[in-house]
Amino acid sequence: MNEHRPQGSLVSRALSRAVHAGWRWVQRAGAVSAERPGPYRFRRIGTGTKIAFPVGTIFGDPWIELGDHCIIGQHVTLTAGMMPDLDLGPDPVLRLGNGVVLGRGSHVVGDVPVTIGDDVYCGPYVYITSSNHSYDDPHAPVGKQWPRTAPVEIGSGSWLGAGALILPGAKLGRNVVVAAGSVVRGEVPDHTVVAGAPAKPVRRWDPETGWQPPLRTPPPVPIPDGMTPDQLRALADWDPHQDPGTLDTAT
Repeated sequence: MNEHRPQGSLVSRALSRAVHAGWRWVQRAGAVSAERPGPYRFRRIGTGTKIAFPVGTIFGDPWIELGDHCIIGQHVTLTAGMMPDLDLGPDPVLRLGNGVVLGRGSHVVGDVPVTIGDDVYCGPYVYITSSNHSYDDPHAPVGKQWPRTAPVEIGSGSWLGAGALILPGAKLGRNVVVAAGSVVRGEVPDHTVVAGAPAKPVRRWDPETGWQPPLRTPPPVPIPDGMTPDQLRALADWDPHQDPGTLDTAT
């Protein structure tokens, strides 16, 4: 059937394939890792960590530590200090633990320390900052007034939904969930779900009674190790009301 396709269409398809193949090559070549750091001089970039290309704004890299096996999406901003080429002293300013995921378009901006624990997952366009504009002087433009700063800590195992904003002085405990679009300031205890602007607790884990208020759905069941693609397809098609014996997962 292709013999009747116009020559221009064939050329366009070939050019399209070439452009996409070239872009994939550029993305692979431009990704930043410990083995291929590009122009950056991070204080540390761990094993298996990769910053996707195109990268966002990065400066103050000698004061940035990235743990092992971090995934940093495209167009993510990582900055230490208010501007490039400042001497920020002997200690790191921005520190990511192991296994941190920063979604596409996220910003982590540290004028004073920002510490993100292990296995913290962030959706796209999350904004974490340890500085904020002040407006004390009613006669001066807000953007020209000296900002307020306070360290930020995000506990290990936490999840920050898309578009969440973490303000200076925030201290999140372990396994905290921040709903998409929330604005967080102050302290959030371990195992707490917060939502809103400003963010408020909407659910907490109690060691004796579990989640309060209770979860509305049962926990998902993990896929057993060793399942084949055919078994997964059969499971997807399985009617839970039918005889369980009719689902053959032995093959």
